Amino acid sequence: MTSLNGLPLWEDEDLPVEDLLFFEVSWEVTNKVGGIYTVIQTKARITADEWGENYFLMGPYFEHNVKTQVEICEPLNPAIKKAVETMKGQGCQVFFGRWLIEGSPYVVLFDIASAAWNLDRWKGEFWDASNIGIPFQDREANDAVIFGSLTAWFLKEISSQIDDKPNIIAHFHEWQAGVGIILTRFRKLPVATIFTTHATLLGRYLCAANIDFYNNLDQFDIDKEAGERQIYHRYCMERASVHCAHVFTTVSQITATEAEHVLKRSADVVTPNGLNIKKFSATHEFQNLHIMYKARIQEFIRGHFYGHLDFSLEKTLFFFIAGRYEFSNKGADIFLEALSRLNFLLRVHKSDTTVVVFFIMPAKTNNFNVETLKGQAVRKQLWDTAQSVKEKFGKKLYDALLRGEIPDLNKILDRDDITIMKRAIFATQRQTLPPVTTHNMLDDSNDPILNTIRRIGLFNNRTDRVKVILHPEFLSSASPLLPMDYEEFVRGCHLGVFPSYYEPWGYTPAECTVMGIPSVTTNLSGFGCFMQEHVADPAAYGIYIVDRRFRSPDESCNQLTQFLYGFCQQSRRQRIIQRNRTERLSDLLDWRYLGRYYMHARHLALSRAFPEKFEMEPSAPPKTEGFSAFMKESKSYSFRTQEWKGELEYYDHTDCGFKSDLGRMLM
Repeated sequence: MTSLNGLPLWEDEDLPVEDLLFFEVSWEVTNKVGGIYTVIQTKARITADEWGENYFLMGPYFEHNVKTQVEICEPLNPAIKKAVETMKGQGCQVFFGRWLIEGSPYVVLFDIASAAWNLDRWKGEFWDASNIGIPFQDREANDAVIFGSLTAWFLKEISSQIDDKPNIIAHFHEWQAGVGIILTRFRKLPVATIFTTHATLLGRYLCAANIDFYNNLDQFDIDKEAGERQIYHRYCMERASVHCAHVFTTVSQITATEAEHVLKRSADVVTPNGLNIKKFSATHEFQNLHIMYKARIQEFIRGHFYGHLDFSLEKTLFFFIAGRYEFSNKGADIFLEALSRLNFLLRVHKSDTTVVVFFIMPAKTNNFNVETLKGQAVRKQLWDTAQSVKEKFGKKLYDALLRGEIPDLNKILDRDDITIMKRAIFATQRQTLPPVTTHNMLDDSNDPILNTIRRIGLFNNRTDRVKVILHPEFLSSASPLLPMDYEEFVRGCHLGVFPSYYEPWGYTPAECTVMGIPSVTTNLSGFGCFMQEHVADPAAYGIYIVDRRFRSPDESCNQLTQFLYGFCQQSRRQRIIQRNRTERLSDLLDWRYLGRYYMHARHLALSRAFPEKFEMEPSAPPKTEGFSAFMKESKSYSFRTQEWKGELEYYDHTDCGFKSDLGRMLM
């Protein structure tokens, strides 16, 4: 019998991974749909380090993804190889290879289309196992049945080839993979199972309907609510998956509370989402990257606001919100209202600070806005004109200095130069306001962001201190408009604003944190709750947490406005210091630290599935060891009151005390 006492370190030999096979199953393996892709992709490295050649990911096959992300190869494990050949021999296309990401894990990909002829039979088997019927018109649910049946079949082929060992662990993510866990347990396969919900289906639907969800969790008629939204069969698939798993996990404590009421099972382990943190050899390098990418955003602004560029770019701040276009769930509604109030405050106090706000949320469009493209063309034309005049000016100045003369600056520019410059100035005249959106929206009149902008009147007028730009497309370095990748864009901004109402974790503020960019989150997001629990004064470290649970929407909006206005009042030096402190929290979000929660879940699943082989001493799930940062009174700066409490040097790393070993790692 193997002991799994407590939580082993990465080097610990208590868990004999050479005698185990670990499969991780998700619809988003090599297939980017949402945040689960980021979880699996970033976690792959530490998981592969732990499991080596015994770690396999299972997902759906999509040719366009495989061609760019997967190196097809033959499986070395004889059990895997035989299972693949058996399924191929029965008409199902199975692909095996290495996913070309950090860790290079093995992937087993199933072609859903090649197995679709089995759908009716498999739906019947699923009914026998769960009494859940799947409507024929719900293609996504039908695909989930095919995918789940294929994964269960594959696990059956693997387990039939081995006797006593190795044992198998299978970790399933979200309801799309849930059919596999239901069928695995129904067929009594010798597999230790884990199920992770990243967000409950019904929770997402209810929050999108502007219902006070979290304060009424215990009052919903769950079956009625799911039925009215025509997702009852999906809800049943999700709930059955949760109850079939040996171990059930969620990505945050607030989602665990939600799942307890909605899915009727308490989470065994909370597994926070992490990232792979890359440290620069020079600690200030991320500050240099901010300066470089900010300059590229400024170039875009020069073109977008040509003819109305009567504000100083040196005193302009860039805010942004990004993610799936869920107007209320992602907090775009409260953000726009807060921007209206911020605009009023900046104008009333005659502030010389301008705020440009980007909404990076994909929507249906047909192409770039002509006026937006014209702006970038005008900017380039002005640049070329300036370079031409500068070259002639420099040559005349150089010749005069060689002759030992001080040139007459009134004569050094001839009439042609003046004419060229005047024509360039006239070309910047525009009769319209700078556009609010960079693309032509397909449903402009019903777009919630544009309708709210119309209501609050943020049309990029000269008198507005808050300017708004909707970019309804994910960023790309190949874009002719704003040629920047998302990471580059984030590094160039000053503040990420994510006042979400429904955000089980929240990768966007986490990504800001590891890049040293302050962000706004809420106490209804997993990330916000995580930071509240582990950092004593999050605002001092650039993590502003809006209370959306115990305040009215208007009070939450006022609090958000105060955060934004306070940030606008900071000096450049204060923002540099705050970015320095924000970046220091990145180790808290590193998978090398957060991976312990997934390890605990796997150990727990083994002890429950194979109690005769593995035992685990009763212990609570691992907890972060009181990572609580606080500023010494003699060397701290209050970002709320805008008052210095002492001198804080740029690279001073002695102003914080930490209560845990991890905290001391950040020093």
